[in-house]
Amino acid sequence: MTQTPLSINGIALAPGSRTTIDLPLAPLYTHAPLTMPVHVIRGRKAGPRLFVSAAIHGDEINGVEIIRRLLRLAVLKRLRGTLVAVPIVNIHGFVSQSRYLPDRRDLNRSFPGSEKGSLAGRLAHVFMREIVGNCTHGIDLHTAAQHRDNLPQIRANMDDPETAALANAFGVPVILNANLRDGSLREAAAENGIPMLLYEGGEALRFDEVPIRAGVRGIVNVLRALDMLPPAEKKRRFQREPVVARSSSWVRAPISGILRRTTRLGSRVRKDQPIGIISDPFGGVEVEVLAPYSGVVIGCTHLPLANEGEALFHVARFQGVAEVAGTVEAFQKALLPDDESPG
Repeated sequence: MTQTPLSINGIALAPGSRTTIDLPLAPLYTHAPLTMPVHVIRGRKAGPRLFVSAAIHGDEINGVEIIRRLLRLAVLKRLRGTLVAVPIVNIHGFVSQSRYLPDRRDLNRSFPGSEKGSLAGRLAHVFMREIVGNCTHGIDLHTAAQHRDNLPQIRANMDDPETAALANAFGVPVILNANLRDGSLREAAAENGIPMLLYEGGEALRFDEVPIRAGVRGIVNVLRALDMLPPAEKKRRFQREPVVARSSSWVRAPISGILRRTTRLGSRVRKDQPIGIISDPFGGVEVEVLAPYSGVVIGCTHLPLANEGEALFHVARFQGVAEVAGTVEAFQKALLPDDESPG
């Protein structure tokens, strides 16, 4: 079966083609033009249309590298359906190395947007009209905020069977059954009947090899699950089933001071286990930061300076915590560069 017609920004995209399109956005106040780059790969045979987007938060750049590596894969010559790659959605934030747009709005709280709304709303509207509206499935790539790190994880609506199947196929050890947030791209996609995954991994303004490799591999896994690529010829080293977290919460600083972490990302923790110590600069006052329940650390701060109430550790709760911790460790070892592998 041949592909159905597809056009983005008025440009017809023929089956079997690879095309880069520059979506026009509002110009800068210097009158310089501004565009959002989009790369479209169309297979010759009909199939789903998957968009992969990154840098909705402009300082979350791991996803840009994930998409660059994805587009270089030779296996995409065998693609069925259509892959729409948007490596930099928030152009303003990316250029200024900022999470937000110049009006300080969060683009991922501005969907579906409006043609005559705020700067963020107009950008969201263009993305919905030209990208989401032309696709059947989606993957949005994120990292933690500045000075924070996230274990590779999928956030998705696991109550939807099709979304759950794609989340499991992605192949990271941890899945969060996350509620839809008002104004988010996930919410807007869901309202349009489009199953979508949100991938989190790494830190803002940093390239981290494990989350990048996990992201590339995960997208390919989803392409295979959607029958857009042929099955893998050989099994990979990491084949354990991902685990869905029952719940998660951030552990916050009980006092202001200087933090010394005593646990690392991906570690198993037990209820009331000390996972950090906060002290004053003289060491006269020291207060332990305790795990509120048994679980696995899926996010943490790298900044040792903490104000009272600041989020320090993101702990996810699972059934069978020890098994999950082993899965996380095996996953990280499988994706470590050869020169960083232990012993």
